[in-house]
Amino acid sequence: MRNKHAVLWIWLCLVPLAFDYKAPDSQFGHSAQWLVVVPALAGAAILAMIGPRFARASRLRTFVTRALVLSLVGSVIAQMLQHNPLGNYLRVVLPFLLFALGYAAMCRPWHPIRIMQTQRALYYANVLCLGFTFVFGLLAVGGPISDTRFRIVSPTMLALQAMVFNEFIVARRFKPTMVLVFLATLLVELLSVTRSLLIATVLLAMFAAWLASPSMSHLIKSFFRAGVALSFVVALGVGTAWLFPSITQHWTQRVTAAQNSESDRDPTTVTRIAEMRDQYDQVTGSKTTLLFGMGYGHVYRYSPIYFQYVNQTFSKDDYFNTNDWVAGHNFWVYQLYAEGLLFGACLPLAVIVALIVAGCAFRRWRRIAPRHPLLMPLSMSILVLAALPGASIGGNPLGTRFSGLVYGLALGVIVALHSQLHYRIDLVRKRQRLQPWYRHDPAFQPTAPAAAPVPLNAYATPEPR
Repeated sequence: MRNKHAVLWIWLCLVPLAFDYKAPDSQFGHSAQWLVVVPALAGAAILAMIGPRFARASRLRTFVTRALVLSLVGSVIAQMLQHNPLGNYLRVVLPFLLFALGYAAMCRPWHPIRIMQTQRALYYANVLCLGFTFVFGLLAVGGPISDTRFRIVSPTMLALQAMVFNEFIVARRFKPTMVLVFLATLLVELLSVTRSLLIATVLLAMFAAWLASPSMSHLIKSFFRAGVALSFVVALGVGTAWLFPSITQHWTQRVTAAQNSESDRDPTTVTRIAEMRDQYDQVTGSKTTLLFGMGYGHVYRYSPIYFQYVNQTFSKDDYFNTNDWVAGHNFWVYQLYAEGLLFGACLPLAVIVALIVAGCAFRRWRRIAPRHPLLMPLSMSILVLAALPGASIGGNPLGTRFSGLVYGLALGVIVALHSQLHYRIDLVRKRQRLQPWYRHDPAFQPTAPAAAPVPLNAYATPEPR
């Protein structure tokens, strides 16, 4: 709490990048792109430098930090081996660099007030990103909603829903403003006609219910609260079907796409599989690429094997002439494609291990010390990081700059709070167990030792010599 400007660096790190937008490739040097990226880089770097340091080692912190460092080192090695275009490499690696910087900024034993300030800034930045992306998508593309639905979805909308679920399901606080924000996210999901987002929302609510339940009775109550939160989806879906019949028709086409196709395959799913198959074929082409990957920014396309399933949807020229170099639509496969077997598993393992270890620890600590002030910030960060695997159902959550920063901050808070709570709760309980049994007995009342008997002549007048 000695640095008076830490709040300024927190807001400078988060808010400008919330107004980031997806620009065409020819506008990489556009000044607006750097105006939102440079403050985020500077703010995260300053927070990493002024943050307090841990006095004790932590196995989880050591594992996650080494995994992130190895992932960045692996990207440099693959770039030196493949010689990808430098501009492509820098654009693709930037979200991963922001992820590492966000982790370094928040993986510190910050004061609980600083953590609350960070999460408050993160919440408002996500709300601003939700509104800006929706308005910018409508204005930049224009036309019917079927043409703008790809541009109106915020890259961190699932992270915002995770923060709302933490308030509704874990903390059991229902604020009117958060209810409106949650309804806004559901409306964007319905207008975007994206099935993977709705699936991720349901899974995120179920994970929040599991996180909030230290016992079976609590689990039933948590699932009930999750059902109440998800009932808004049904109510809003009925209202959307009544107000926007075209959206309902589009949803029907998306759900029944496989049945209406001649190949009985969903074209969207087939293109995603074709993209992953080409990445797999490229990375397994030689021993060097299998070990070190093709590198960030390497060109990939659709595998020709799956053209027979989408020849009614795509023309031959559109299918075979499509070349892309941005982060692939699948987070897990693209990490293998970009960094190979040696380094590709570092980042996914760091995320999975942090979620499992911190999630189980939170449920145990909430049963032991339910009113500890650091538990709610920990649960919110766990849910925000859990949005990363949820977003990977339909895309790569680290393909955009702002999402990389948000998930990196969440991972840093998780690791930092886990290290602090481990020493404050687990070790205290361990010391208590090592004490004698009667120390834990509530009926035990320690008494003062009995006073020694006073001799009869203790107060007598001494005899004269």
